[in-house]
Amino acid sequence: MSDTNAGVLAPSAEAQARVPAADRSVTAQLVLSFGGLVIGTGEFASMGLLPNMAASMGVSVPEAGGLISAYALGVVIGSPILAVLTARVERRRLLVWMALLMLVGNAASAFAHSYAYLFAARFLAGVPHGTFFGVAAIVVASLVPKAQRTQAIGRVMLGLAAANLAGVPLVTFLGQQLGWRSAFALIALGGGAVAVLLPVAAPRVFAEQAASPLRELSGLKHLQVWLTLATAAIGFGGMFAVYSYITPTLTELAGQPEGRVPLFLGLWGLGMVVGNIVGSWLADRWQSGAIIGLLVWNAVSLALFVPAAHHPVAVGVVLFVVGVGFALSPALQSRLMDVAPDAPSLAGAMNHSAFNLSNAVGAWAGGAVIAAGWGWASTGAVASVLALAGLGIFVLALKVMRPRAL
Repeated sequence: MSDTNAGVLAPSAEAQARVPAADRSVTAQLVLSFGGLVIGTGEFASMGLLPNMAASMGVSVPEAGGLISAYALGVVIGSPILAVLTARVERRRLLVWMALLMLVGNAASAFAHSYAYLFAARFLAGVPHGTFFGVAAIVVASLVPKAQRTQAIGRVMLGLAAANLAGVPLVTFLGQQLGWRSAFALIALGGGAVAVLLPVAAPRVFAEQAASPLRELSGLKHLQVWLTLATAAIGFGGMFAVYSYITPTLTELAGQPEGRVPLFLGLWGLGMVVGNIVGSWLADRWQSGAIIGLLVWNAVSLALFVPAAHHPVAVGVVLFVVGVGFALSPALQSRLMDVAPDAPSLAGAMNHSAFNLSNAVGAWAGGAVIAAGWGWASTGAVASVLALAGLGIFVLALKVMRPRAL
């Protein structure tokens, strides 16, 4: 069985005429990766600052957890709607719009005066998330040979990985020192910087002449699209089952002070960076094999979290290994571009909707086993099961794939 990149969005002749030289291609990827860093930092910042936000808003920490759900809801709802409505918009201009939405959503979060207002602001901040990454994937795919497409997408996603390595620890520290509002103010400034840099660094990439909202929606008729999205929503849920409860696990089981938690999260982020680089390279050479291998990797590494959670050194190593499994994201993004060639924007955006849905699935599953009295380390067991379920869904996708698509 071999993979193909046939059917990937092909820029129009006008777009191809505007494709920059190799050096500008690298610059565009760097700026888009920086955009991913800003978005990723905004997404995960609430997790590190939740107690501070809860105290400021006069609610409990569990109630403040709704702010994380608000962002995820913004991604899940906003991504497909924006992708459809903006199907004919020139890609660079659309990216600038999304960066400005980042600025507005996070600035509104910084100035929120009530929980309801903050909830709405976090929802707004999540709206551009999926569309930015989906369109960024289209842009970088148009700048490189087909054989390097997933690696280019991986470099954009590298920003999201770097957010966990550097961005989140930075804004968490800033928020603890100057108040949580300062963290979101900094993220808003980052969105503004992306909006300014994009017109300088990225080329104009036009949508196909036949692009339209109805054509984007037509992508939803393909079973392979839904099976790939289901693979992401379930298979990634395992990572979030562990991530959502990592702080109490480290403090209660591994005996680590709360101040060391960012160091462990940094190991997770470092693993994500390594995984993006290696996994994207593998996916460009054998897409299906890379996805299967990464799902197996996740199932095994997450299962190892159960015994490792009691030992500081062991859990640090396992968190790094678990982070490597994040390489699944660019591989699935690339696959969606293959199975939905007529709806690249919608497919790419919905990958991140599925990713955020996996956040909810993982947090719920992890919370359920903890509430059942199985202990903090049990999140690793349920996480491994979710990864195996994602593997099962992807194997089913390969089984039902038409012979001409193999």
